[in-house]
Amino acid sequence: MTLRYKQDNCLLILGQPQLIEEPFKKKYSKKFQYNQTSISSKIDTFSQASKFQNLEEKRELLYSYIALVMKFGLLILFVSSFVNLGLASHHRVKRQVELTSLLSKESEKLQRLRVSFDQLFTIGGEGRFLKGQDQWIAPNSVRVIWR
Repeated sequence: MTLRYKQDNCLLILGQPQLIEEPFKKKYSKKFQYNQTSISSKIDTFSQASKFQNLEEKRELLYSYIALVMKFGLLILFVSSFVNLGLASHHRVKRQVELTSLLSKESEKLQRLRVSFDQLFTIGGEGRFLKGQDQWIAPNSVRVIWR
């Protein structure tokens, strides 16, 4: 019969230390502990990746909001420009109508004056001209002609 005592990782048989192989459970437990750390590191890696992905999604959402605000600002700018352009066009057309009506009135007046001027140089035109001008001279007044 041999006496066996276990100390640390050595077995003492008859007073002499001998190395013994560790039992299967211990190896398994080491592997399990290794896998445990491996699993926890994988979980940490996955959690970091998900956090990074969440940050990236938030960043993309922020950029899309900024782009939306910029597009909305450009839309407001274009709409206000078109409204100003429409108002300016309306004023311009209104002025054009006023000028056209004024031009037609002045053209009619010019035509009448041209006819009266042409009649001045016809036979008896001077008399007709003076008859047309007598309403400017008050009755019983003296007409002075400077030479």
